[in-house]
Amino acid sequence: MPGSSFATPPPNPQHAILSFPAPHVLLVTLNRPRDLNCINAQGHADLHDVWEWMDEEPSLRVGILTGKGRAFCAGADLKEWNTQANNTGKKAPQPPSGFGGVARRKGKKPLICALNGLCFGGGAEMIINADIVIAASRAVIGLPEVKRGVVAMAGALPRLVRTVGKQRAMEMVLTGRTLSAVEAERWGLVNEVVQVPDVGRGKDEGENEEDSRIVVKRALGFAADIAGNSPDAVLVSREGVKLGWEGIGADEATGMLSETWVKRLYEGENIKEGLQAFVEKRAPVWKDSKL
Repeated sequence: MPGSSFATPPPNPQHAILSFPAPHVLLVTLNRPRDLNCINAQGHADLHDVWEWMDEEPSLRVGILTGKGRAFCAGADLKEWNTQANNTGKKAPQPPSGFGGVARRKGKKPLICALNGLCFGGGAEMIINADIVIAASRAVIGLPEVKRGVVAMAGALPRLVRTVGKQRAMEMVLTGRTLSAVEAERWGLVNEVVQVPDVGRGKDEGENEEDSRIVVKRALGFAADIAGNSPDAVLVSREGVKLGWEGIGADEATGMLSETWVKRLYEGENIKEGLQAFVEKRAPVWKDSKL
């Protein structure tokens, strides 16, 4: 998908690589492998802009986030944080969308996290707010903030309990212990674990890249399924699930969805195309969403 096909040019983040591996799909690869893809202040601002651009770009329907090297994201850049604290006594502010532009993101398009390796702190906060999480079998997940005297304040604490339940959330955040990918899948924090060869893995850069390729390939399968559906119906369906996850009652959420989205959905081109394609027994040809 060449840049000329976009309504506006893609952002140029300093510590992430943007690519377009399939129609309607944006792949964002965190690119600070020597720092385990820890995100600094510039990274938060850049990623906020990336996801804002994806939501407004008509031709894009789903995003994937992964990391380069042996980490998905090991959390905040604690060296930068320490320097800021010593100089100003404060931590640099994050954008309203939170850690990595994801942890408190209110965007309308689906986001898949492809965990290629270590996922700690803010990295875990991002996957808690993602829509789908695919993990390599060697990936590990944790919220170790209590071990550093800090607190996970990017939205993870109240959201985690809705996903895994109170006791498991308490275990995870109060002990700071690490979960394997398989355990995280059993808890409901991960959708699917993809097996990657684990003998000798994790040290050689080429091996790490192969692990990333495997898990991103599976994430692309999910992305293709999403991108092949009505863009309008995907946006509205996702919003309905989010309303319930955020704690809004079923009747109230359904009413909000109807008042805000459904009228526009029914007046759009894609619902007409979907129904007509069904009658004609052919594959639908979707238009970019205008919702």
